[in-house]
Amino acid sequence: MALSQRIRKLKPYVAGEQPQDRVYLKLNTNENPYPPSAKVQDALRTFDSERLRLYPDPLCRGLRRRLAEKYGLSPEEVFVSNGSDEVLSFCFYAFFDSTEGKLLFPEVTYSFYPVYCDYYGIAFETVPLSPSLSLDLRGFLGKNPSCGIIFANPNTPTGTCLPLGEVTRLLQNYPPSKAVVIDEAYIDFGGESALPLLSDFSNLLIVRTFSKSMSLAGLRLGFAMGRKELIQALFAAKDAFNSYPVNTLTQLIGEMALSDEPYYNAITGKIIATRERFSKALLGLGWHVLPSKANFVFASKKGIPGKKVYSKLKEAGILVRHFDKERTRDFIRITIGKDEDMDRLIDSLANLFS
Repeated sequence: MALSQRIRKLKPYVAGEQPQDRVYLKLNTNENPYPPSAKVQDALRTFDSERLRLYPDPLCRGLRRRLAEKYGLSPEEVFVSNGSDEVLSFCFYAFFDSTEGKLLFPEVTYSFYPVYCDYYGIAFETVPLSPSLSLDLRGFLGKNPSCGIIFANPNTPTGTCLPLGEVTRLLQNYPPSKAVVIDEAYIDFGGESALPLLSDFSNLLIVRTFSKSMSLAGLRLGFAMGRKELIQALFAAKDAFNSYPVNTLTQLIGEMALSDEPYYNAITGKIIATRERFSKALLGLGWHVLPSKANFVFASKKGIPGKKVYSKLKEAGILVRHFDKERTRDFIRITIGKDEDMDRLIDSLANLFS
């Protein structure tokens, strides 16, 4: 078969499993357990399908205005695309060039990062986490030349989050000519955003998603915020790939979701409260739980391999995520669902691993 050398060597990203053999309690892909805002449902019911014969706005102007208003920016400082994964892909293409050094990211982080490096031919180097599996930003400094930095905050799959002061120190000590991309997919669940730093650092870009706190994982909508020069670069990468990636319905639903901040604040508060209650229950069963500022927790129990926990829970009809790598194989990542979901999981863990 006539396959390119690139595709022969490519190792694709592996998404969380979506088995169809039975009904599972699905706590493996960090989806929000609560539905989108009623305003989203109203917009769908009243949508004029005649609009679908026309191409969508390639600049997503209405949605970018809404995002700019929410975050105190100008529309020229906002970019939107098909999920934060696509935004990240454009970031890798637009900002990271191996002729200037290796890209730096943590050794344990979002597993799409090395895939993008492979896809675009970007050399990279991973920075070790601390013994407690938290990010240590000192490891990013003194590794010159590097072509840029990317990290998730809160980190995934660990859920740990850096305070703003540490992020500030990194930016103060890193070359301003190289991009620093912070992936804030989970920031709404209690983390401290780097958004206040955008006015001080021209090389900072923040990437976010509607999938997690906005309950719109099926919509595929993500966005980036940064200086207009960085945003223009993302538009150039997008327009060289697909001029119309965000469809008309997606843009509309995104605007409607942004118009119902009280609802989303309420469900995010519920998830945070459930996470804290669940973490305490896990600790009470003798589990080690990393401090999380995400809508998931990373947990292990001494003497029990993470793969065994994953397998036994799957047999019991509960899906969690296991990452079979050196520093993560003892752990499982557990999405926070509703209180009754987490109660069922606690009962199962108590029965299976008491």
